[in-house]
Amino acid sequence: MEHQLKLTKPLAFFDLETTGIQVQKDRIVEISIAKANIDGTVDIKTRRVNPGIPIPLEASLVHGIYDEDVKDEPNFKQIAKSMASFLEGCDLAGFNSNRFDVPMLVEEFLRSDVDFDTKNRRLVDAQRIFHMMEPRNLTAAYKFYCQKDLIGAHGAEADVLATLEVLNAQVKHYEKTAMKDAEGNEYFPIQNDVAVLHQLSASNSIDFANRMVYNKDQVAVFNFGKHIGKPIAEVLKSDPSYYDWMMKGDFPMDTKRKLTEIKLKGFQR
Repeated sequence: MEHQLKLTKPLAFFDLETTGIQVQKDRIVEISIAKANIDGTVDIKTRRVNPGIPIPLEASLVHGIYDEDVKDEPNFKQIAKSMASFLEGCDLAGFNSNRFDVPMLVEEFLRSDVDFDTKNRRLVDAQRIFHMMEPRNLTAAYKFYCQKDLIGAHGAEADVLATLEVLNAQVKHYEKTAMKDAEGNEYFPIQNDVAVLHQLSASNSIDFANRMVYNKDQVAVFNFGKHIGKPIAEVLKSDPSYYDWMMKGDFPMDTKRKLTEIKLKGFQR
């Protein structure tokens, strides 16, 4: 398989099949990565994972993976370093990846004591581009952009390869499509440039669970609970026990890490 995306670094498309959708509680049962290289080639790595917990029947009915299928597979901690190595130096892409797959992957790496930072990675979500231009799901996106029926939907490899093809086709389809901003000025939102696609996929979230966000003034604020909308730095000073409560609470490790980073920045001022 080849692609026509203009890249300055590899763009790793990935998809996860999991035991459920709760980042802090659920686990990966299959991961597939299609690494689009600068030279137009694609390297594929697909691996099933023993989640260490039972796979709920409702999840198995979606992705077709049952406890018996993964009982002899390694757990994520056993493959974490090799996966991190495969993704080293890559930007990340997927379908609904910014809301689910990236947070889940980061959480699994943190549980495995592997430092997998997304700060210097561009994150491209083909679903956000699709919903902006043609609001539907992956199967419809594949049919619309690639003129093919998606065989094996909800299998990690089928989904991740379809997502790669969809983004590749999206860039071709919309590269010359103009839109108008609030002032009526014409611009071209879709470009064959990962930096531009990253900006389209980006959100105001600070952590992947969306517990903390940047407000319209780019100030970090809480996005839930009794302090919703309040600047985090101010809350940590006026109500220091709130930090301890969150650190002991049932929040994703990524949320706790980002909260700690904000707290430490406050000490440095």
